[in-house]
Amino acid sequence: MRYQDSITINSTFNQRLHLLELHHSEADTLLHVHSALLYELQAQLRNLSASVQHMNRDKGCTINIIRAMPPLGMRDTLPPVLHAAPLTVSLSVSLSDGRFLSFCPSDCASLYHNGVRHSGVYTVIMFPGTILPVYCDMDTEGGGWTVFQRRRDGSVNFNRGWLEYRDGFGEARGEHWLGNQHLHLLSNQGHYSLRIDLQDWSHVHRYALYQSFRIDNEENDYRLHVSGFSGTVEDSFGWYHDQHGFSTPDTGNICAEISHAGWWFHQCFYANLNGVYYKGGRYSLKANNLLGPDGIVWFSWRDSDFYSMKAVTMMIRPRNFRPRLSP
Repeated sequence: MRYQDSITINSTFNQRLHLLELHHSEADTLLHVHSALLYELQAQLRNLSASVQHMNRDKGCTINIIRAMPPLGMRDTLPPVLHAAPLTVSLSVSLSDGRFLSFCPSDCASLYHNGVRHSGVYTVIMFPGTILPVYCDMDTEGGGWTVFQRRRDGSVNFNRGWLEYRDGFGEARGEHWLGNQHLHLLSNQGHYSLRIDLQDWSHVHRYALYQSFRIDNEENDYRLHVSGFSGTVEDSFGWYHDQHGFSTPDTGNICAEISHAGWWFHQCFYANLNGVYYKGGRYSLKANNLLGPDGIVWFSWRDSDFYSMKAVTMMIRPRNFRPRLSP
């Protein structure tokens, strides 16, 4: 082989090697990007697995990734365009005729109708794409209840300001307030009923049921709309608190300040289920240096503002909900 030919072959080989290295680099970058997208998708959708696995067999969940924020450790190594916007995910059900219906479990009733039968914490998705862990009561009166308030041991302080009541606090599995903004979105998805379960310190259980419940948006102070009472306890909530806005101690409402709670106060309350947790139930103004009653009160229970309940749960479900009978 001539020397000239050897140089030409080596040059061609080097060019090909360089092109292969470029292709390898590009492929490595794409792999890196895909790893980042999958990592973030897994983090965002982890809690959805419990919901998806209970879907009916004839329904399929289509997930469309529009853009994802890469993990912090990878952002410096990726092109700027790849960390410009957070992850957007949509879920839908593919029908036999080619149409697509939105399928995001929007409350515990929709989870129930897709096979979830055990009480616990599940993920729901509300417009405009809010992903939220909620506690689903699948046992009480057929199930399908989305819990938005729970008191049971005094482990969570409910003497909070407007922003905390708006966004929510506590843990879904324990004592918590879901958040007024979440409750507004949830209760305006359709026609909802409200159930309030009450327990005193003698282990007596009773409930109040309201056929209609929703609250307005923040601009309207999360005003309460509740009606259609029935139950095993005398009404201390709907008749007095309906049509009143939500107040917290930092909004200047004297009732909220005295009661150390956020609530739909009137003048001031016949029911205040976000009040101070008093173990044993009974409390007094003098002993606790109070300006007024501030316990977890349902006045008609003992015809008293100075008896504080042991356990309370507030939860909603669609008014037309019907449990499915076991085969």
